[in-house]
Amino acid sequence: MDFMLSQNHQFIQSTAREFAQKELLPITIENDEKSEFPMEAYKKLAKMGFLGLPYSKEYGGTGADYLSYAIAIEEISKVHASLGIAFSVTTSLCAGSIYNGGTEEQKKKYIPDLLSGKTIGAFGLTEPNAGSDASNAKTVAVKDGEYYILNGMKCFITNGPIADIFVVYAMTDRSKGVKGLSAFIVEKNYPGFSIGKIEDKCGIKAAQVSEIIFENVRVPKENLLGGEEGKGFALAMKSLDGGRIGVASQGLGIAEGAFDIAVDYMKKRVQFGKQLFKNQYLAFKMAELEVEIEKAKYLLYKAATDKDNGRPYSIPAAKAKLSCTDAAMKATVEAAQMLGGNGYMKEYHVERMMRDAKITQIYEGTNEIQKLIISGNIFK
Repeated sequence: MDFMLSQNHQFIQSTAREFAQKELLPITIENDEKSEFPMEAYKKLAKMGFLGLPYSKEYGGTGADYLSYAIAIEEISKVHASLGIAFSVTTSLCAGSIYNGGTEEQKKKYIPDLLSGKTIGAFGLTEPNAGSDASNAKTVAVKDGEYYILNGMKCFITNGPIADIFVVYAMTDRSKGVKGLSAFIVEKNYPGFSIGKIEDKCGIKAAQVSEIIFENVRVPKENLLGGEEGKGFALAMKSLDGGRIGVASQGLGIAEGAFDIAVDYMKKRVQFGKQLFKNQYLAFKMAELEVEIEKAKYLLYKAATDKDNGRPYSIPAAKAKLSCTDAAMKATVEAAQMLGGNGYMKEYHVERMMRDAKITQIYEGTNEIQKLIISGNIFK
């Protein structure tokens, strides 16, 4: 068992790290304060090939692997978690759903533009009364000749206000419960499609999140993912497994970013005649945090490697998501405390990271759902 990254992975890591420091760090605070998405940086990320890391060149990807993708999101999220999740949603959830469940025609029509940054993707599953319980979805799709008519709404849709392509899950046969859920590719210019309330969030404020509304939206039947009804739930779960690796990467990046800031501060800050880190109590706290972060990293890298090697990765992805996002919350709270009053000030970044960290424990399957998945596998 080799825990060393390959030269290719190290190159992706260093390139993403340099991009984050040069392009993202100068704009992160302003993006957060204005709830402003860094579109120019997103386009640069796409031009560099990062959005296409886990996809083959046949679909406009770079032909790397999922571990490369995880490492890239980790490095971006150390500095700009909002961009990290926008990247993850386009690559994992939107393009991932089309790749996992789409026909060859659907893949070739939509995936290259998503990976090149020409279009931005979103994933529409959550509703006000259908969060963890997808079977309670109220959005419906009724077949009408060569079209499906969609009515309903989705909420908490990351990239909603800026996306061009939406993978939307709707009931085609409610009598079948989750087996009556189907998936559709919806373009933003379809008549009857609109953006609802844009959310004012605690954290990831630069990420654009909104409701999306369907009022008699006519979706061509060729946009039924895979060309078959009733396959939506299985597809959503498979896509979410990949998405959880993305969110785990985001969480790990947040944790590492906050930890690094705390280390630097504790070396420079002098109290009672000595640097902070020379207080054993504080140093031991940092040692414990480093172990938590390192454990989370290896769970994440294992999940990504399992996916790359064609092994089952649903349980590893759940473990990685749980571990990395819990580490993000713990590390950011501790980092804010380590910095004292400065930890509460925006210029030191950790207060933003603390706000960003919380949502990672909630979206793409709450951490309680991850425990349900993991425990279900233990007692199967």
